[in-house]
Amino acid sequence: MNEGLNKVILMGNLGADPELRYTGNGTPVLQLRMATNESFVDKNKEPKERTEWHNIVFWGQRAEALAKVLTKGDGVLIEGGLRTSSYEKDGIRRYRTEVIARDLRFTGRRALAQPPPGLEDDGEATQPGTGVPTTARLGKNGARGRPPEGPALDELPY
Repeated sequence: MNEGLNKVILMGNLGADPELRYTGNGTPVLQLRMATNESFVDKNKEPKERTEWHNIVFWGQRAEALAKVLTKGDGVLIEGGLRTSSYEKDGIRRYRTEVIARDLRFTGRRALAQPPPGLEDDGEATQPGTGVPTTARLGKNGARGRPPEGPALDELPY
């Protein structure tokens, strides 16, 4: 039997702060609203921009960890799969399509007029006063942690 492929990759910005909830049995569920923008030229050769909104869902421990670090406006890349469910409201059958996310990567915040604090000349973001790249301070599941200890990778003997 031929298996299908249900894979979605989206890159955009969070349109609202994430909402962390728990199911009846205590499983964490994180819901995100994400906007993706598309620029194009219409038939009259006028530049246009279209924004699409996406519902993103994370489940389990990853949901709790991401709820601590994600905020409105964060730039992210999401990988997951589509799932459509239906429900009835006021006698009308309605459908909802969500991205059940498996992975998230930070792409940075939207472009700002001024560079954010901790952005060094080489363009690598650092935590203020530490000189440690922000990405290095993110631990397992995106949770913030202490800077890595021990020798740098280029100092290892192998």
